[in-house]
Amino acid sequence: MTNLKNLVFLDIETVSGQPNFESLEPGMQALWEKKSNFLRRDEEIPLDKLYFDRAAIYSEFGKIICISVGILHYDKEEQLNIRIKSIKSDNESELLNEFVTLLHEKMDENNIQLCGHNAKEFDFPYICRRMIINGIALPPYLQIAGKKPWEIKHLDTMEMWKFGDYKSYTSLALLTEVFEIPSPKDDIDGSDVNRVYYHEEGLERIAEYCNRDVLATAQVYLKIQGLELITEDHVIFVN
Repeated sequence: MTNLKNLVFLDIETVSGQPNFESLEPGMQALWEKKSNFLRRDEEIPLDKLYFDRAAIYSEFGKIICISVGILHYDKEEQLNIRIKSIKSDNESELLNEFVTLLHEKMDENNIQLCGHNAKEFDFPYICRRMIINGIALPPYLQIAGKKPWEIKHLDTMEMWKFGDYKSYTSLALLTEVFEIPSPKDDIDGSDVNRVYYHEEGLERIAEYCNRDVLATAQVYLKIQGLELITEDHVIFVN
């Protein structure tokens, strides 16, 4: 079983790199147009709408505006607690550097195990790519080049739930419903983030949503491992 003290639960929120297609540099506009030909699949969707709706999921066209992390610890009464902090900023480079600094100060970087939901497919590679784009060196827990699969200390609750079955995608919302865990989707979901960020200046609201995703991921992890869930009074949100 994973050493809980080395475990870092993580979730990111991403938006399109620019508020609209017209704001892109000409070279990026041409490349998005080429990308959109594949994404359209014969549907007549305007370039700008497709960019606003879909660019956030591609690290070349999007950016990270929030990373929330959750770290488990036992209190004096041996009750499991989780401390959750959101790192949010309009400046992606500052955000990524703050994320690296936080884990450097709080954890042993060489033993950190990251855990997220569908994070091996999305969150972890997205962070790595955006760090490289921003000229930030990858910390040890994100360096996977040349490593054997069993040497990579990444966990994914979606992968854990599959138990070797690779035929389907299971959402975090579905698992929280199945396990009767409070859903993180009671306000917004991923499809709302771009709109809330650019049209409502709702970065704080997005960060709260990201925090709830981290808590839900931690609870799903504990449930799959057969461990007790964290009670509400042992959840600590850190400013």
